[in-house]
Amino acid sequence: MLNKYSLNLKKQNKKIVLAHGTFDVLHLGHIKHLKYGKKYGDKLIVTITADKFVQKGKGRPYFKDIFRKEMLKSLKFVDEVFIVNHASAIPAIRAIQPDFYLKGEEYRKDSKDITNKIKKEKDEVKKYGGKTIFSNEITFSSSNLINNYFDNFSKELKEKI
Repeated sequence: MLNKYSLNLKKQNKKIVLAHGTFDVLHLGHIKHLKYGKKYGDKLIVTITADKFVQKGKGRPYFKDIFRKEMLKSLKFVDEVFIVNHASAIPAIRAIQPDFYLKGEEYRKDSKDITNKIKKEKDEVKKYGGKTIFSNEITFSSSNLINNYFDNFSKELKEKI
């Protein structure tokens, strides 16, 4: 489905921007980041990591992938959202072959990429003739927000979300 969507856009000569992440708690930093990326292309595709591959600690992701997808899809500047059933963005990059791959400024230096996943993603984008771009918008951390502010919900609400 992801590949078919992308091929259709490429046939129409549309410039594609891909943003990938967890987007567990949608916040202003995410919105500014995605708006920044949208300026580079005709279509902004956001892919999110499926729940079972999110490794950010106990009780994470906070929101299930279907809810994260719905939140992102509700943004008027996001054209499509897909859930990626993998621990990295590599399968999405291969399927979409984006013109631009959007990452936050904190991922610019390979030396800060302790997992080595971002470097592999950037190499994969380059393989298809794309370019990795970095937004320098305000940064927040969903993990920090969750860990410091979200522990006051009832057990019932936590199970629901």
